[in-house]
Amino acid sequence: MENKTRSTADHKMLEAHLLAFITIFIWGTTYISTKMLLFEFTPTEILFFRFIIAYLVLLALRPDRIPFRSPKEELLFACAGFCGVALYFTLQNTSLVYTLASNAGVLISVAPFFTAIFSCFLLKEEPPRKNFFIGFAFSIVGIFLISFNGNFILKLNPLGDVLAISCAAAWAIYSVLMKKISILDYPVILCTRKIFFYGIILMAPMLPFFGFHWNLSRFTYLPNVFHLLFLGLGASALCFVTWNYAVGVLGAVRTSVYIYFNPIVTVVTSAIILHERITAVAVLGTALILAGLYLSEKDSFRKDIAEKNTARKGKKTYESLRNETGDPDPEE
Repeated sequence: MENKTRSTADHKMLEAHLLAFITIFIWGTTYISTKMLLFEFTPTEILFFRFIIAYLVLLALRPDRIPFRSPKEELLFACAGFCGVALYFTLQNTSLVYTLASNAGVLISVAPFFTAIFSCFLLKEEPPRKNFFIGFAFSIVGIFLISFNGNFILKLNPLGDVLAISCAAAWAIYSVLMKKISILDYPVILCTRKIFFYGIILMAPMLPFFGFHWNLSRFTYLPNVFHLLFLGLGASALCFVTWNYAVGVLGAVRTSVYIYFNPIVTVVTSAIILHERITAVAVLGTALILAGLYLSEKDSFRKDIAEKNTARKGKKTYESLRNETGDPDPEE
């Protein structure tokens, strides 16, 4: 029975790592659909419509709902919706108005650092070790190289850069809140749908300030429908569910380091779909990101292995004592 339980836990860990990687891979390709939609939609319109689609899809999949238990629990969901949907994407879109996309790409990628810090204070988790910070430094340098791709002209804009860093902090808080929500043991689809609900409600008052228009005639153009469905079904409904599941299994910090993969996916998909050239600088940046990911995760993997070895030793000790005393195995 114990071996079966341990095997199930190992399977869930592997599944969570795979889902986190798939999530980042899909998120890394969304810029193509967003770029195509920007010809007829504003960034805020894209954001609103994609989450409306995502909410309706999850509602169709699971029409039941999470029962009201307490104002504190509702506030937890509302804060997650505000930080992970309304605030994160509003800050991201606004930062791109004031700063370069390359600046924003680097600064938003500091989210794992914020996640580690917030997890220490809000989740009372063990402080990150030295390897996490070394890995973080490697990855940020790698992301910097990919984002600027050899054009080392860093144009600082205080407002835009502060908004991009705030965006990273908002996502970190969302990840921490998701870890708290996962402890409530509700179905992940229902949790994600409830978060989308609050995100849409809290996003709505900001729409008039960002040039939002319904203009439904744009939906008669099939490519627009295709790209919005990809963002709504894939990048929102599917990816938020898989990301939230990964956070529940791996924890906020371990899942957040997969964000480092995002620029790698962008480089690869740009080469395949848009036929952009992969430069030596991009290759070096990719290598540094992978090295940073390895260093950041090394302590966690060592901890997992040590816990497994301890469990195996405990099992062997128990079995040897049982054989010496002649006691029957309670599992038999």
